[in-house]
Amino acid sequence: MIVHHGLPQYGYVADAADNGFVLQANSPVSVNGNSTRRKKNGYSHAKRRMNSQTSMAQREEIMRTVYVSDIDQQVTEEQLAALFISCGQVVDCRVCGDPNSVLRFAFIEFMDEEGARNALGMAGTVLGFYPVRVLPSKTAIAPVNPTFLPRSEDEREICSRTIYCTNIDKKVTQADVKLFFETFCGEVCGCICLKSKVPYFIFRTISSMPLFRRCPL
Repeated sequence: MIVHHGLPQYGYVADAADNGFVLQANSPVSVNGNSTRRKKNGYSHAKRRMNSQTSMAQREEIMRTVYVSDIDQQVTEEQLAALFISCGQVVDCRVCGDPNSVLRFAFIEFMDEEGARNALGMAGTVLGFYPVRVLPSKTAIAPVNPTFLPRSEDEREICSRTIYCTNIDKKVTQADVKLFFETFCGEVCGCICLKSKVPYFIFRTISSMPLFRRCPL
C-alpha cells in the first residue's frame, strides 16, 4: 500500500512498499510517479524511458531535465539551481522531500539539452554535507495546476491532516484501512473516495500526523 499525505499536489508522499517508509514533498512531479526508491523507479541506471505516447514536446522537455538525489535537507532550490547554472540556463528547479528528512531529490530543467548533458558531470559534487547524484530524468517537470492547491487557510489546515492511499490490495476494504490508521494514528473523521477509487482519510487532529509517519506500514 502506498500512502500519501495531503492532496495529490499539496503535501507529502509516503511510499510504504516493502515496508519501507519514505516521505517526500508531493509536488506535481512526484504525482507523476517519481519516488526516492531507486531500485523501483529505475534511477539506478542512466537510460530515459519514453514510449510511443510521449509527445515530441514532452520528449524535448525530458531530454532537457536531470534528476538530482541525495540533496542535503538544508539546501534550498535557489542554492541547488545556483550550483547547476554553470552547466546552462536553468528554467525550472523542483526540490522534493520532507523538510525533516535527511536527504531529498529534485528535478532541474535546462533551456537546452546541452545544459542537461553538462549537468551529468556535476555528479559527486558536495552540496551541504553530501555529494549529489545526477542522472537523466525520466519525466518532465509538470506545471502546477492551481485548481489542486488549497484556496484558504481552512483548506490548508485540512490538507495538513489528510492522507490518501493507493496500491491497496483488492481484498482490503476502506473500513480495513480506516481501522488500521485509527489503531496506530488516531481518530479518522472523514473518508472521501473519488472516481479513481483512491480513498482520502482525514484525521480529527493534526497530532495524528507524527504518529502516521511512524506507523508500521
